[in-house]
Amino acid sequence: MDVKTLLLQQWASCLDEEDWFPPLEQVLEDITFEQAIWKPVEGPTNSIWEIVCHLLFYKKRLLVRFLGETANEPQAENNDATFRLPTVTMQNWAETKQEYLYVHRELEKILTKSEEEDLYREIRGERTLVLELKSLAMHDAYHIGQIVFLSKMQGAWPGQRSC
Repeated sequence: MDVKTLLLQQWASCLDEEDWFPPLEQVLEDITFEQAIWKPVEGPTNSIWEIVCHLLFYKKRLLVRFLGETANEPQAENNDATFRLPTVTMQNWAETKQEYLYVHRELEKILTKSEEEDLYREIRGERTLVLELKSLAMHDAYHIGQIVFLSKMQGAWPGQRSC
């Protein structure tokens, strides 16, 4: 299996194709606004929505960098800042989910259209596209697990699943 096929498979597993873990689109499908902002305790634990903002930040940053639109690159003073929420409203929760899905799919389109040499092109003189996409897929899988766990803690996760 070539690198591109492997990455496309990983990318799909993170968003909309069930594999060893549920894809994020499915996980978020029935998460309510209240469940999205819920935290089991105050302190360093992030809410589902905060985790989605964090994932979106890094995906959006890669997309903007790949497209060369650095003026639109999201900024954060540190990793903790990437978990910050916009104004907490149901509309903004819906928009965050939609933007995440859009950015993920845009990166998937780039990957699908990429030739072998494109995959090894450095993004802003740093890491290659193939390394960035691989890292983001692993990052997604890690945080999807956290989101599922938070859902389970709230009793929002089904007791039985088909996969």
